[in-house]
Amino acid sequence: MLDTPSEDGPPDARSAASSALQAALRRARVEAAEQTDVVMDLRQAEIARLEILQEALEPVFAAAPEDVDIFDVGLAPGERPRLFVDMVTFVEMGRDRRTYRVMRDGRRGRICLAESAEVEPIVEAVTAYVARRLVERERLLVDDERAVQETQPIEVARTMTASAPAETQAAASAAQTAAPPSGRRRLLGVVAFLFAFGLGAGIGALAVGALIIASAKGMLPL
Repeated sequence: MLDTPSEDGPPDARSAASSALQAALRRARVEAAEQTDVVMDLRQAEIARLEILQEALEPVFAAAPEDVDIFDVGLAPGERPRLFVDMVTFVEMGRDRRTYRVMRDGRRGRICLAESAEVEPIVEAVTAYVARRLVERERLLVDDERAVQETQPIEVARTMTASAPAETQAAASAAQTAAPPSGRRRLLGVVAFLFAFGLGAGIGALAVGALIIASAKGMLPL
């Protein structure tokens, strides 16, 4: 007679026994499907294999940070059963319906990240993929924080300029208006020089004319 845990036993013991029974049922379905050629049974065998893998991956995703939402683990029992890891990566069975294949959709098409008939190598491959995704996420967060810090000085400068007293801004504006442009200053200098030169030449000419007239009239002493 089989020993089964009593209903009055510890909850952990009952949960462990239930999990072990579910795993045994999956293996039994796989073995039964392999002994027949019925397509429906073979599809059920694929789903059972993927469920075994999903159960083995539960501790991996349970260890991920709680605020991480980049993973979307779920089994899609369609015409081609697949165990999705995220939006672009999933696990499916090969043509022999016994080999796990970790696939990823990228810019250059679909690639195979890992392939094995055993669960353990696939768990290791998915774990490595999850770790890489977490590192990529951390780098993106650091880059975003750095970009925010670089834009803060510009925003502070704009805030200080906008909050300057109106009198200070008015005085600066008046000073800019009162100060003549450099070209205008040069023009004024040239005009002043020509005026002074012309005035001096005129006075000199008058003095020479007066001397000539005085000399002609004999008014200059000998």
